Amino acid sequence: MTGVDGWWRSAVIYEVYPRSFADTDGDGIGDLRGVTSRLPYIASLGVDGIWLTPFQRSPQVDQGYDVSDYLDVDPMFGTLADFDELLQRAHDHDIRVIVDLVPNHTSDQHELFQQALAAGPGSPERDWFHFAPGRADGAPPNNWLSVFGGSAWSRAHPESDVDTEWYLHLFAPAQPDWNWRNPAVGDYFEGVLRWWFERGADGVRVDVAHGLFKAEGLPDSEVVPTVIDGLRSNPLAMDQEPVHDVYRRWRRVAEEYTPPRLLVGEVNLPPQRSARYTRPDEMHQTFAFAFAKLEWDADAWAAVGNELESARAAYGSSHTWALENHDLVRSVTRFGGGATGHRRARAALVALLGLPGAAYLFQGQELGLPEVEVPLEARLDPMWHRGGVSRDGVRVPLPWTRADDGAFGFSPPEAARPWLPVPPGWGGRSVEAEESNPQSTLHLVRKVTRLRARLLDDGVFDAAASAVWTAGPDGLVVCRRNDGAVVAIAMGESPVALPGGRQVVLSEPLVDGLLPPDAAAWIVPEA
Repeated sequence: MTGVDGWWRSAVIYEVYPRSFADTDGDGIGDLRGVTSRLPYIASLGVDGIWLTPFQRSPQVDQGYDVSDYLDVDPMFGTLADFDELLQRAHDHDIRVIVDLVPNHTSDQHELFQQALAAGPGSPERDWFHFAPGRADGAPPNNWLSVFGGSAWSRAHPESDVDTEWYLHLFAPAQPDWNWRNPAVGDYFEGVLRWWFERGADGVRVDVAHGLFKAEGLPDSEVVPTVIDGLRSNPLAMDQEPVHDVYRRWRRVAEEYTPPRLLVGEVNLPPQRSARYTRPDEMHQTFAFAFAKLEWDADAWAAVGNELESARAAYGSSHTWALENHDLVRSVTRFGGGATGHRRARAALVALLGLPGAAYLFQGQELGLPEVEVPLEARLDPMWHRGGVSRDGVRVPLPWTRADDGAFGFSPPEAARPWLPVPPGWGGRSVEAEESNPQSTLHLVRKVTRLRARLLDDGVFDAAASAVWTAGPDGLVVCRRNDGAVVAIAMGESPVALPGGRQVVLSEPLVDGLLPPDAAAWIVPEA
């Protein structure tokens, strides 16, 4: 595999959710061998890397984001040998591999948390986590809420009259938060980081990267929100200044390798705050969450685009665009559903790939998959059971074939049913179905990623380009890159004229020379 420093600035990364990608052993759950078996398909998408969501050992309370052993593969997904094979085969395809790292919290089955429970109040073992006595009236230590609903505190030993301490979990009770004010925690995670880098991982995606440190003394929150919007709902539980020293430390570790390893942060903050995490001595990338949550609204796209550009310029970082991931409603559904949502999602995907910076795609986005309404009795997401919000609909197993066998090629014949039910007709949206249709979203994505790579190689696209966004009264959103290229998206109700130049990509054919509603185009200067 070629080692190019700075490759990430213009990379296209494909997020793989292993549970739902491909099942090779017939247990109804995707695995690492399944990912390896489908690497030729991933390579055909023209991507530069894959991001694997957690496959480490876990009780799977939060589908892998409750890690009990950071240095091993959960048997559900295979073995370390399977990971090594996946890594080597991916590199053979010139695809880099990014591993998910979860440093804000762990599993209540992690050996260090089990030791803390056994050691009792006041012990050094408990200083690895946030243990605290409750209030005199028996209430939790403070009024913080869990992102998944309910209190962020649980009793260490509910049945004990002696040990009356509580432990903090900003997510599920089975996910206790690490105490990052204990230096031993930082040393532990540097070891984890080095272990994966030494094994050959090309980078890490850092879960809840704006978390880790909590306000000194864990005081009450002044306002208890009625609607939880991730950690953003509690400023005392995230975005504390010491967290930046963690990423400075990790950046030094990443740069010990040749080429340097990549640090990608999940930082769900407003753009000006998020960009601070990508200062030159911190992480390389953070996801543009303000963009990922947009509806189909021209003024909003232009405003957010300019806000993100201002934040990027202030800290010298580069953009990291995404419209979907394993936590967000599919863009087809978010943009209206049905044929309208499908056209808009195609247009948005074309636009995304034409913007300066890196782009992240989520598995199935290249197929135009919609959100699935998973039956209530089949929902497994802890957010659903604690807070009434389900992410299961975006995590339904990927359809590979038209075969109406209950799995659509996700599992081998005669296998167990998929871990989440797939809807009737899912095969009509499968890779096989898309392959047979020259006008499909799959073929469009392949065409666009090839063109993107060529324009970058030819110098037409500058990966570090800045951009200015505008929205016209006719609903035309225009992103003008300072390398001369233009991305245009028609969000109004009528066809619109495009800016001058050479049209190199259209998500839909022109109508009488005009871009139809719910379509996008790339325009480059005339040669």
